Amino acid sequence: MADEKKALSKEEAAAAKAAAKAAEKERKERIKRNKPKADKPNIFVRIWNAVKKFFKDFRGTCKKVIWPDGKTVFKSSLVVLVCTLIIGIGVWLVDWGLSAAVKGATGAMNAIGSPKVEEETEPLDENVTPAEEITTALSAQS
Repeated sequence: MADEKKALSKEEAAAAKAAAKAAEKERKERIKRNKPKADKPNIFVRIWNAVKKFFKDFRGTCKKVIWPDGKTVFKSSLVVLVCTLIIGIGVWLVDWGLSAAVKGATGAMNAIGSPKVEEETEPLDENVTPAEEITTALSAQS
């Protein structure tokens, strides 16, 4: 029976200790919640700090880059120029072929004798101003 009392008292002591820890944690959280928040620095200070951090990170990143030697740069540039030339020639050939096809189709349409659409507008006199045209049109109506 004495062992049981010791076991109960140890359990009670552990429970009391856990309750005390929880109460202390709750008290600290309550103090933290009621504590006024620190004011942020003004916008210019925050922007300046962000710019400084960016350039510091940028410098660190540039140090990690493995820069190629001159021979590798030359070979890569040559590959790019050759590929650009090949694609340019391909686009030119397609353009030339489509232009020839359109010219051939219009020539065939003209050869068949399809009627041409003619505009029935009078040629504009270059020496007449728009105001003179309006007055002429109004005088012709009356």
